[in-house]
Amino acid sequence: MSDIPASVGAITLFVDDPERAKEFYGRVFGLSPMYEDSDSVAYKFESTIVNLLGISAAHELVAPRNAAVPEAASFQLTIWVDDADAVSAELATHGVELLNGPMNREWGVRTASFTDTDSHIWEIAQRLPEADAA
Repeated sequence: MSDIPASVGAITLFVDDPERAKEFYGRVFGLSPMYEDSDSVAYKFESTIVNLLGISAAHELVAPRNAAVPEAASFQLTIWVDDADAVSAELATHGVELLNGPMNREWGVRTASFTDTDSHIWEIAQRLPEADAA
């Protein structure tokens, strides 16, 4: 039995135009953004967050991979964990090499990313106390 959680908490979809995507999601799903800035807009779908991130801003999130070009990342799946460092160490015991992280992000999470055998990008994310988020 593995200690790696199997719950998907957020999905990041890379989009050409975040404002156009925002209009679509608001219209089709009747949702208001839970977070937005000039590069992204995020919505809560019950227990899963869908983040629509502009392609131009996606590289920072998935580096060293590329986003939204042929044979590159077009989305990222995120799983919530209690301790990103401990889960990163557990992943290493399974032969998983991290793409990046663990690192604190400005939106209040500590993240690390890795790929599966088909190059789908997965992120583990630990919510940080508000005082540690910046």
